[in-house]
Amino acid sequence: MPGAPVTLVWFRHDLRLDDHPALAAAAARGAIVPVFIWAPEEEAPWEPGAASRWWLHQSLGKLSALLEKAGTPLVIRRGPSLAALRKLAKEFSATHVCWNRRYEPAVVARDTGIKKALADDGLAAESFNGSLLFEPVHVATKEGKPYQVFTPFWRSLLTRDEPAEPVAQPKKLKPADGGHAAKSLSIDSLGLLPKIDWADTMRETWIPGAAGAAKQLDRFLEQALSTYGTERDRPDHEGTSALSAHLHFGEISPRRVWHAVREAVGGKPAAKITGSPEVYLRELGWREFANHLLYHFPHTANAPLRADYARFPWADDPVGLRAWQRGRTGFPIVDAGMRQLWATGWMHNRVRMIVASFLVKDLRITWLEGAKWFWDTLVDADLAANTLGWQWAAGCGADAAPYFRVFNPTSQAEKFDPDGQYVKRWVAIDAKDYPEPIVDHAEARKLALEALKVVSRK
Repeated sequence: MPGAPVTLVWFRHDLRLDDHPALAAAAARGAIVPVFIWAPEEEAPWEPGAASRWWLHQSLGKLSALLEKAGTPLVIRRGPSLAALRKLAKEFSATHVCWNRRYEPAVVARDTGIKKALADDGLAAESFNGSLLFEPVHVATKEGKPYQVFTPFWRSLLTRDEPAEPVAQPKKLKPADGGHAAKSLSIDSLGLLPKIDWADTMRETWIPGAAGAAKQLDRFLEQALSTYGTERDRPDHEGTSALSAHLHFGEISPRRVWHAVREAVGGKPAAKITGSPEVYLRELGWREFANHLLYHFPHTANAPLRADYARFPWADDPVGLRAWQRGRTGFPIVDAGMRQLWATGWMHNRVRMIVASFLVKDLRITWLEGAKWFWDTLVDADLAANTLGWQWAAGCGADAAPYFRVFNPTSQAEKFDPDGQYVKRWVAIDAKDYPEPIVDHAEARKLALEALKVVSRK
């Protein structure tokens, strides 16, 4: 009698067992081989940055432990991904390969090629939606075109049926014959951790992994959901969900979060939810919108969506850029945000908008420099969200803030950090070496608006 069918389950940005469509389908079919392949070069030019690699190291360890407990060890290999999958399929006599889809341009191109190549080999290759509430190809305007403005996109989502209910973790995972004897690289051998350990504060701040994600969701639902509408803009308070990195690495699914919020307000349909819970669901909608844009306009990871902004006369200012990166601009709220980022791998979203505005408007440094710095230093560095956020700040993307909207860092601090607690935590402004402001904000605003005329000129 032939053995049970063997399926390779290729883990990527879905480092969990709960609500994992590819894993659930494979487990229902028969034996599985969980696989992680380290091939960062295949994501060029946006290979994972240093902070993301740190998080990935921790998260892989947690995933490996979960799979070991379920009786099915994680097999780790290096890329190229296609070669690694082919070799593993041969080792285990696998008949199927499955994974949850990703939507970054380089990954879409790679995965499309891999699916065709595996099919040519006689393997059944299947992919599933495990990362979004709704797939980008399934959301369109009445004319069948992608959305470029958030509000109608969000209204469209609310007219649909609710996202599918999360799928529970399979009760049993059947290992493939020889699974425990399979050759696997150690997580340490991937070299994800920095050679010089700068992650002390990150270790104090975060608990990567599925259990950490579940704990963070519970904290948010119990302590912050009811006041999210106002508290989310206060960097001196813990008013956000802080789930972005967990969602990026797929340690928790957006469907699990969406339905947990609905349950917290009595199971109402999303379209009937109001107040702070609605504001939070809308933020999950922004995550969907970011992926929608990147999927339909893949060039935006490196170029403005609004082509006329290619003419914008960005400044070449390495000194200003370095001061911004180090949190030494002389504007306390900006410097606090940049220092929080460096220490923890994260920055409050309101402060992200402030520091982004300062870079692209006060210093007139291209948004791509900001995107690259965030990409390397954020634990939640997500290409879709990073691109959306920076093009929003620069006024060159979909649904972007107009370029002439220039955040005043002083008034922003007075409004959202009124007691200065956030600034005091990250910047000792009475220190003798604290710098003077590197620009005059009022003058910088005038220069930025003057530069904007180049874009509007026919």
